[in-house]
Amino acid sequence: MAEDRIHKLLQDIRQRHPDQYSVLQGARALVLALGPDVREEVKYGGILFSAPASFCGLFAYTQHVSLEFGDGAQLADEFKVLEGAGKQRRHIKLHTPEDLAAKQVAHYLGLACSLSNSPKRQ
Repeated sequence: MAEDRIHKLLQDIRQRHPDQYSVLQGARALVLALGPDVREEVKYGGILFSAPASFCGLFAYTQHVSLEFGDGAQLADEFKVLEGAGKQRRHIKLHTPEDLAAKQVAHYLGLACSLSNSPKRQ
């Protein structure tokens, strides 16, 4: 059932935000490549990922895709790409598929997944 909801959301994004569809799919592939324990679910109008603890979400907007980190304030922002000033959340705005590499998305995904699944958090 979760796969059906994900498929439906992806088709909706492809129709409503065609420019962002490939960006979202590229980011999604990087998340899923983190390992076989990564799970995805549709929630809050986007796709949330866990392994087993929740560590990020992807949301498509008209002008960009937002990669959201619930505990992003705890991530070391080595490449200075995290946005947001709240107590916990940070995000990376992705405008093109090239942003995935330019903004070091795989690096931040690895950090977020490790942080959310550390013994302190569980």
